[in-house]
Amino acid sequence: MNHPRYNGMLIAGLFIFFVTVSPCFGISILEEKKLGQQFITMIKARQLVMADPIVNHMVRQVGNHLMASVKDQPFDYSFYVIDDSVFNAFAGPGANIFFYRGLITSLDTIDEFASIVGHEIAHAASRHVAESIQRSKYLNIGTLAGVLAGALIGSQTDGNAGSAVVKSTIALSHTAMLSFTRENETEADEQGIMLLKESCFDPRGLMGGLIKIRDADFRGIEQIPEYLKTHPGTGNRIAHVEAILESYVPNPNKPVCPEDFRFDMVKYRLLGKHAELEPTFKKLIALSEKMPENAAVHYGLGFLYERKFMPDKAMAHFKKGLSIHIFDPFILLEIGRLYGLDNQFERSLQVLAGLEFDPVVGVMARFHQAEARLELRDLPLAKSGFEFVINKASDAYPEAYLKLANIYSIERNQGLSSYNLGLYYYRIKREKAAMVHFTKALDLLEDEGKQKTAKNLLDKLKKREFERLKKR
Repeated sequence: MNHPRYNGMLIAGLFIFFVTVSPCFGISILEEKKLGQQFITMIKARQLVMADPIVNHMVRQVGNHLMASVKDQPFDYSFYVIDDSVFNAFAGPGANIFFYRGLITSLDTIDEFASIVGHEIAHAASRHVAESIQRSKYLNIGTLAGVLAGALIGSQTDGNAGSAVVKSTIALSHTAMLSFTRENETEADEQGIMLLKESCFDPRGLMGGLIKIRDADFRGIEQIPEYLKTHPGTGNRIAHVEAILESYVPNPNKPVCPEDFRFDMVKYRLLGKHAELEPTFKKLIALSEKMPENAAVHYGLGFLYERKFMPDKAMAHFKKGLSIHIFDPFILLEIGRLYGLDNQFERSLQVLAGLEFDPVVGVMARFHQAEARLELRDLPLAKSGFEFVINKASDAYPEAYLKLANIYSIERNQGLSSYNLGLYYYRIKREKAAMVHFTKALDLLEDEGKQKTAKNLLDKLKKREFERLKKR
């Protein structure tokens, strides 16, 4: 298992690698776009990006709202959540912007989160990544190779070996990069505040975010050396931002947020589904006693009780949340899902009815409806449901391929069953199993398009296997 604190170092190491391999006099916009594509491809290949539609919707909506004030940008901005408890965020090459799960769960308000989103947008809009590449003359290729090696070693062990390599290679050049980065931070803070002033968010949220970053450093949560932090100099930044915001008075014509971004629900969803179980459980139990009418807290507790294998208590907290937020689609989705897990398939379908058209949870509702219909042996509707999910959100629900394989097996169509099993195992990185099923599918498939897909993926997997064996 990856060390949770070390994954932040992994990202930092990959970031430095990608932004420094090009010529040291800077890069063009086209080159940065290519680097950005390489970077996000590697991040996704390592399955570091969260595929949760509810979380991603909130993050993208906040980002897109702030982007409305950014003019004449050459990049298409993308916003991602890294599945790690580290308190951090960063702008990668090509305006790919990343927020760690631990950042979202450590903040208290949508304004705090939006302030950090604005800060990262400012980094990308100012092309600070390209400026960092220009400064990369302080780093040599050997150093960069060490950074990448350290990151990759650390991602596959307990992090100690990789950490040693990273420290020994980066320490040589951190002084020059650090002073420049602090200049970037000041500029990004100032430009981010301007974005927030023009948005529906309160720029004073940046103070809260920076104070939490400082407190995290004081508690030693990150345990990352100063030269690997993507946002150093927090104390000075707090003083600077405080001076800027001292006389801030909201514009009476400040826009109203176009929607409820539902930050609290997203925060407690992440806590309930992913945070360390026992300390989070104790924290949310205390919060539920202090704030018994907070639906988001009950929503989080529902997930925690489910992780503790106590489905009845999980259902009770979801229903308590629903009594506070009547007809809440986020909560209805989980109640419908739990009914399905309890083999109450008709009841599950009743609760999920109508959610399939919701812009946020619609695809998730379709998946759970299809599961219930499969159990009720309504194969045509189950099949169309899983196909819809695959078309819309296969990253979030690779299990849809597995369910389709089950349906085709029931229908005695072994070619399509093996084909979908191959796609399922390919998506979850079980490559040997994928190769077995693609091989079977090629002997049985009649569809030429699917034959071509299976062959291409099988050839790709065989090539990877050959390269691995050659390196032994």
